[in-house]
Amino acid sequence: MTAATVAAGTSSRLGLHRVREPAGVLPQAALRLDTDPRIAADEVRVDVACLNLDAASFRQLREAHGTDPEALRAAVCAIVRDRGKMHNPVTGSGGMLIGTVAEVGPASPLGLRPGDRVATLVSLTLTPLEITDGLRDWDGRSERVPARGHAILFGRSVAAVLPGDLPGELALSVLDVCGAPALTERVVASYARAGAAPSVLVLGASGKSGSLSLAAARRAGAGRLTGVVPDAAEEAALAASALADETVRADARDALALHTRLGPDGGEFDVTVVCTDVAGCEHAAVLATRDGGTVVFFSMATSFATAALGAEGLARDVTLLIGNGYQPGHSDLALALVREVPGVRALFDRTVGAGGGRGGTP
Repeated sequence: MTAATVAAGTSSRLGLHRVREPAGVLPQAALRLDTDPRIAADEVRVDVACLNLDAASFRQLREAHGTDPEALRAAVCAIVRDRGKMHNPVTGSGGMLIGTVAEVGPASPLGLRPGDRVATLVSLTLTPLEITDGLRDWDGRSERVPARGHAILFGRSVAAVLPGDLPGELALSVLDVCGAPALTERVVASYARAGAAPSVLVLGASGKSGSLSLAAARRAGAGRLTGVVPDAAEEAALAASALADETVRADARDALALHTRLGPDGGEFDVTVVCTDVAGCEHAAVLATRDGGTVVFFSMATSFATAALGAEGLARDVTLLIGNGYQPGHSDLALALVREVPGVRALFDRTVGAGGGRGGTP
């Protein structure tokens, strides 16, 4: 096999042949992607049934266009039409989708078959997407967007066949955030293997990623678990779930106020997991974490510069991790937590029914 052949194969698996501009970048960084429904040998075409916008993007769209469903539909359609993918130019984020496999290339490594009902576990910001129905069935009230069209998966894409024992909307919500509990489990388990039972703080603890992260931390050997929520209703819901040992009501954007609410020492947690869907929670997370501890940012609203410079300014020797949404086995872990931990299922049923997003607000 020649070097050129290897390079060509890698290019195809990574989707470089779908990049229309600028040349030489990967699909996620591209300004436009090619949505041609004709697939390469290692690609898969999916008939779209529903988009699931990430919470940060949905919040931004609602702030820009209010509750006018026509304006929201037009905004999303314009993004997809112009970019060949759902890649919000303001937040830089997208979401995921569910659909039915329509065609599988003979060299696809994904193990999918025509007719499989799947959820994509890679971001819409790198997935070629064409919408054909104008999103006419979306009322703009939820980030779950009924849609018709097609999407293309590459050889290095990740997708999961939807389980038959869970409602489709619930499964989609779980898979949308399945990277959070997997990374939380890995971080907490590293402390546990060293003989510690780490204290864990979760910001946005009553949301989807937050509740899963609490359950994963407990399973991995965490000691004290504390959840931060923004209001009385979320406080009551989290307390009823019994996922956290302590529930704190506070605005996670107010670092000093949260520091005070967490106690005389401001918490000093070993691990802090950020699952909020708004910007401005970086300093609170850093301030709540002890020297030598770890902060996991699982939020598309996170500013890496704010987090890094904030840690420097606070003289905090903490490890900052940006959750990338993928860990081996992440979908199986998240689905198992929803099946096996009643408190997680209760919060998901509440959140899904209310149209909740990637994590609780601060």
